[in-house]
Amino acid sequence: MSACVPTRAADSTRPARIHQPHSPPPAPPRRFRIAGADLSASVAVFLIALPLSLGIALATGAPLQAGLVAAAVGGLVAGRLGGSALQVSGPAAGLTVVTAELIHRYGWRTTCAITVLAGLTQIGLGCLRVARTALAVSPAVVHGMLAGIGVTIAVAQLHIVLGGTPQSSVPANLRALPAQLAHLHPGAVAMSVLTLTLLLAWPRIPGRVGGVLRKVPAALVAVAGATATTALAGLTLPMVDLPSWSSHALAGLPEGPVLGVAAAVLTVTLVCSVQSLLGAVAVDKLVAARRPDVQARVGRSDLDRELLGQGAANIVSGALGGLPVAGVAVRSSANVHAGAVSRNSTMLHGVWVVAAALLMVPVLELIPLASLAALVMAVGIQMVSLHHIRTVTRHREALVYAATIAGVVFFGVLEGVTLGVAVAVGVALHRLARTRITHEETEGIHYVRVRGQLTFLAVPRLSRALHLVPQGVQAVVELDGSFMDHAAYESLQDWQNAHLAQGGSVEFTGRRTGARIAAEFPGASHCRCRPWTPWRNHGCEPTTSPGPTHADAHPGEPAEDAGSARRSGHQLARGISAFQRNTAPLVRGELARLAREGQRPSQLFLTCADSRLVTSMITSSGPGDLFVVRNVGNLVPPPGEESGDDSVAAAIEYAVEVLKVRSITVCGHSGCGAMGALLNSEPGGAQTPLKRWLRHGLPSLERMATADRPFPRLAGRAPADAVEQLCLTNVVQQLEHLRAHDSVARALREGALELQGMYFHVGEAQAYLLADAEANADAGPGTDVTSGANPPESAVVFAHVGTAEDLRNPA
Repeated sequence: MSACVPTRAADSTRPARIHQPHSPPPAPPRRFRIAGADLSASVAVFLIALPLSLGIALATGAPLQAGLVAAAVGGLVAGRLGGSALQVSGPAAGLTVVTAELIHRYGWRTTCAITVLAGLTQIGLGCLRVARTALAVSPAVVHGMLAGIGVTIAVAQLHIVLGGTPQSSVPANLRALPAQLAHLHPGAVAMSVLTLTLLLAWPRIPGRVGGVLRKVPAALVAVAGATATTALAGLTLPMVDLPSWSSHALAGLPEGPVLGVAAAVLTVTLVCSVQSLLGAVAVDKLVAARRPDVQARVGRSDLDRELLGQGAANIVSGALGGLPVAGVAVRSSANVHAGAVSRNSTMLHGVWVVAAALLMVPVLELIPLASLAALVMAVGIQMVSLHHIRTVTRHREALVYAATIAGVVFFGVLEGVTLGVAVAVGVALHRLARTRITHEETEGIHYVRVRGQLTFLAVPRLSRALHLVPQGVQAVVELDGSFMDHAAYESLQDWQNAHLAQGGSVEFTGRRTGARIAAEFPGASHCRCRPWTPWRNHGCEPTTSPGPTHADAHPGEPAEDAGSARRSGHQLARGISAFQRNTAPLVRGELARLAREGQRPSQLFLTCADSRLVTSMITSSGPGDLFVVRNVGNLVPPPGEESGDDSVAAAIEYAVEVLKVRSITVCGHSGCGAMGALLNSEPGGAQTPLKRWLRHGLPSLERMATADRPFPRLAGRAPADAVEQLCLTNVVQQLEHLRAHDSVARALREGALELQGMYFHVGEAQAYLLADAEANADAGPGTDVTSGANPPESAVVFAHVGTAEDLRNPA
């Protein structure tokens, strides 16, 4: 069939558009498409945002429409212009106290003007690119600020729950509480209790039916249940009152003292910015837990752009008579968990809010105010997080946390944050200046122990303690701190040089700052190894001196031949000693907690027994994070073929059924001896235990030999040799064996488990991830997991993990 060239009609006066034979075809017009995941996620977020927006407006004393305006503007403006694609912005509970105080002091129209000015300030800060500076605030101050706001909200809304009216401050609310308890409104209390009961019980409905019902947001169910009960029972309660939009108050010129308005603008800017930026970082962490193709599509948040988007949203919201806007954690997490893949979900939720504000006014006016107050009170209580309290306590920041809460509750948000920052600085200076230096002699050995940070402030005391050590004796200096400045370093080095010259010996132990000392002190220059791994127990190679030093040798310690250390059998004892001295003090608290609470790992990590694979190092994990199963060749025997060895199957069942792990990773590695033995094995011969075990790898060998299946690739390149090819193929094959286990198959069907394939190249120190193990389940090597699109030819791709882009933009 000959090619036909379309021509225009003869009567056309326009010249025909000629397509050059060697030019690329014209690009098709771009069509605006909304993914189904974004559409469903936007509905879920809208159902959460609607009652919360009304409740937050009620708690601030603003017109109830102001909450809807802020929710719509947050979705449309901040969602379109912000730097975090999946963060949902709107009226936030963290701004309730600030806004309520502004309305009480300046009135509603001036509060709207303050919101506009705060938005302009945010845009100015975004243009100066100072967004990441806000993250330098101590987490204890941020968590304390949110907890203090939560306490203020809960105490104020408790009065509405009981059928009364809240006062202007927490002390006033507490003083009025006994009188309020004496004059309860039974109907308001009943609807509040019903709201709280539904809010707490709905997410805990068990079984398969519960799994379906839990897809409806608990906040919507709680408010809808209380509304329906109020209507059916005919209760007379204060209801939502939405005045006509024609009478809606817009922003006016700010009125009041200049310094007071400036402080108000600063407060709104601070709270909005910090909450939004921290929320964007939290959303990045939630997105990082999803599939790599979704991560690549969403991308990391641009914090400076997020600040610009939040500023624009506050300008529009304030101008239209809305509440201040900030990123909201509840809605953002719901957006991510609902499967949103772009900013379209955030913007669509704003469209739904606009539609509800215009079309659902009669329905919204049936909601009892007591129900909204109970909902907001629950949000306020949740802002006092037990997890945050445990975290700040573990990091010895409880004083900063408590001071910030007290400041916010009794004085105000800006005053509380200022107090918290001042206490945090004071605590830091106290820790920096508090250094205990002692000297004692035990069995002829002189010990100088330093507890705390070594700065120039401690140099006089350090020098006095060092000069108590006599000449020519054995000395041990124990450094227990995380910081050493140049003055302290020079003092230690000068003393050591002098002590060694006089015939003495010096050993430095227990140091957390040893990297710099070891790089300069005599005795360390002979070692290529760096002390970044306190568990190292191998011998160093010689460089400038004929005798290699042991990896655990300290400055001034006589060099010990690594081979003699191995022959003497002291390696294990030295390693244990180094652990007890250096590492145990760092992990003792965490291990004690794990001993009390039991293990709750999130992953089962199944890998080879090769000694070069240090699972904790290549996964950056710690105690309690991984449930590790190691065997020769990282093999997973299919069910029924264990022949008496059920250890792997038992570990899988225990991890899935008892520990409830959320993922299982099969990790192969380069230069695997088991795969080399399998590749070079010959049929027949004596059936040794190793040969009997390696038969579970025969399906991998057969898979590799299948002609119609292309070889796996490493980030686009072919395997270096047959052994690497088999190592990669073995990972894919063992994932198929995993799916044959009943417990794994059941958890996969329920969506409670995901499988991952991983390959670690030992020589390159590079991890590769089989990004979409589920997609490659039955199709075999038939999906290019690096892009999520159909590849030009079927292939299994192990993609890089930890690229240069990751290093430039850390989470």
